[in-house]
Amino acid sequence: MASRLLSDLHPDLQPLAQAFVRQCADAGVDALIYCTWRSGAEQDALYAQGRSKPGPRVTNARAGQSAHNFTIQGKAASRAFDAVPMVGGKPQWDARHPHWQVMGRIGEALGLNWYGNPKAKFREFPHFELARGWQ
Repeated sequence: MASRLLSDLHPDLQPLAQAFVRQCADAGVDALIYCTWRSGAEQDALYAQGRSKPGPRVTNARAGQSAHNFTIQGKAASRAFDAVPMVGGKPQWDARHPHWQVMGRIGEALGLNWYGNPKAKFREFPHFELARGWQ
């Protein structure tokens, strides 16, 4: 099962993820980080969705291509996290909800790449990725 632990994030991303959640809360958005690190097998299973397995396509990255399965010396060190705004205790997946834009602005102000931005190389609203410090 994919991790939600902030400790499974790249060391440079951990304080940014904490600041992201805190700043979202200060802006009135309850942001849930629901995925930090995932294994290669989990990544390949997601990649298969909408291709060789039923369901919608949710990623264009195979194992080893995703910032979610980056490791340092064999330890999880995801360069990305996925987050969703919670509204009334439920995840709000509708990308038209204004909380997504609030989260995006906060993530980008922290120096993260937000893949909900229209200029992103692909559109994936929940995805926030480390833009620097990929050592």
